[in-house]
Amino acid sequence: MINIKSDKEIDIMRDAGKILSLVHNSIGEFIKEGITTYEIDQYGLKIIKKHNAYPSFYRLYDFPANFCISINNEVIHGIPSRERYIKNGDIVKIDAGVYYKGFHSDAARTHIVGSVSEEVKDLIDRTKQAFFEGVKACKPGNHINDISRNIEEYIKKFNYGIVDEFTGHGIGRDLHEDPKVPNYTEKIRGAKLVKNMTLAIEPMINLGSKDVLIDEDDGWTVTTIDGKPSAHYENTVLITDEGYEILSI
Repeated sequence: MINIKSDKEIDIMRDAGKILSLVHNSIGEFIKEGITTYEIDQYGLKIIKKHNAYPSFYRLYDFPANFCISINNEVIHGIPSRERYIKNGDIVKIDAGVYYKGFHSDAARTHIVGSVSEEVKDLIDRTKQAFFEGVKACKPGNHINDISRNIEEYIKKFNYGIVDEFTGHGIGRDLHEDPKVPNYTEKIRGAKLVKNMTLAIEPMINLGSKDVLIDEDDGWTVTTIDGKPSAHYENTVLITDEGYEILSI
């Protein structure tokens, strides 16, 4: 069932999104060579708590940390560690959620540490742009598949792999709600977009194959099957009277 929010609930989600935006901006300034992913996790947690909010991901489906921190060929769901140090040339994906006054906001960013190839820079920039291509279709009367089509048609020009085992989703009182929001076109139109629908739209794009694996040791970290880099960009989006509003930027 798709949960359409009241105006009062949307106001709370705006506040949650503002907190999450601040968290991402602060982490972006904090990330540097030599720190651990655990330090990033704890730094972000302090900011969330400072705003009387809670990390959405902690213990969700038994996930053991506050943030998903995935590096290089890790696509999503990387677990922060005291032994994992950030190195020059890493691309670091921070996926974060904020729970505030009963509602969630969800967003992800990909950060460059030091020097990376132009090929990797392009992947990151185009993954971000894929999100903005997708939200162009966010307006009442359109359907979920219109968002998906915009993302796929933009990305396929570059011969990247679009991860299809994981998708965006609805969001609100629960972090993951209906409907699913794929980054690839389906044969069905999907749910119709209506005012006060809230979605987490999140292109996950690989430099090589779309295929991924889940780490057998930790049971969480998703990696590219060919070892090539992956990028991730996500925001919480509100459908408005005539279009959309990005709540986490």
